[in-house]
Amino acid sequence: MNSLKSDLPQGTLDLLILQIVAVGPIHGYAIAQRLQQISCDVLQVQQGSLYPALHRLENRALLAAEWKASDTGRDAKFYRLTAKGRAQLKSETANWARLSEAIRLILQLAEGGAR
Repeated sequence: MNSLKSDLPQGTLDLLILQIVAVGPIHGYAIAQRLQQISCDVLQVQQGSLYPALHRLENRALLAAEWKASDTGRDAKFYRLTAKGRAQLKSETANWARLSEAIRLILQLAEGGAR
């Protein structure tokens, strides 16, 4: 998958970012690396999708950011989840669970009907 933006349903990248940031403060490049690592290289987010999403989440007060030195010693913008972001993550996670279960049921029906 070359880009989350074109391959995932609208809003999914925001949900994944919120989940990664919920673990603790992290900078943008590390978010992209973590998504790729956890998904076993299935999800690879491009900078052109990631940074606009981070900016959007910050503007919506779901993330807060501050500049700090990274492991390399260079300054990087570290993101953390706000209380509003935590509530949004909980809501979006519940919505995703309902949607994925509904899709699973439909696919299961389709498999059963094809036999």
